[in-house]
Amino acid sequence: MVRILVPYHLDERLDDLDLPLAPADAIVTAELQDGDAWSRMARLYDELGERVAATVRGGARPIVLSGDCTASLGTMAGLQRAGMEPSIVWYDAHGDVQTLETTHSGYLGGFPLRILVGYRPELIAARLGLRPVAEECVVLVDARDLDPPEVTYLERAAIQRSEVADLDADRLPDGPLYLHLDLDVVDPEQLPGLRYPAPGGLGWPPVADSVRRVLDSGRVAAVGIGCTWHPGRGAGERASSELEGVLRAWG
Repeated sequence: MVRILVPYHLDERLDDLDLPLAPADAIVTAELQDGDAWSRMARLYDELGERVAATVRGGARPIVLSGDCTASLGTMAGLQRAGMEPSIVWYDAHGDVQTLETTHSGYLGGFPLRILVGYRPELIAARLGLRPVAEECVVLVDARDLDPPEVTYLERAAIQRSEVADLDADRLPDGPLYLHLDLDVVDPEQLPGLRYPAPGGLGWPPVADSVRRVLDSGRVAAVGIGCTWHPGRGAGERASSELEGVLRAWG
């Protein structure tokens, strides 16, 4: 198990990000030139993709920690560069299937899962060499806080949906898996300082049990962890013991 830290929220560097897993084995940074956010993130995630690909080729499994969920684009690009075609298990309080045409906030952190299944590759996927994942090869877990356009999209999409407690081996897509865990899937009362808290989530034990079932499948090739909180609020320390326990056997 190789722990790779990407200390950014989108294209903003966060040197004080609270981490639930430490120490990192590698830190991915990049000199981000002037330009739009997509160009800057493409530069950063190209570096991440190379690191992930090298880790997999070396026979290890990467855990990528970052301040948002868009780092998943670099992680998946890296897995593909290493010759894999992973399916996706995506834990998140939100859908992350917004588009430029539907978003009201303009927050780019709400796009990554939609990009992974093929939305507007010219934004960033094409620059990373990232190939789209078929919708039927994706399981979206929880997603209790959806905007109306996301509801509409998911009603017609082939993306599978699951509650946290209901996900088991029989509901996982085929092939190797990229397991993405946005920690805001946990109820915000148990994680201080979340950027986008979504009330009504489950506590740590059922989330940990669900993630453990996915890892126990023996097919998880990489894990991405979205530390989606404001630095300095203590969330990393609060999450540490739970995550260490879940990942210990896998790593």
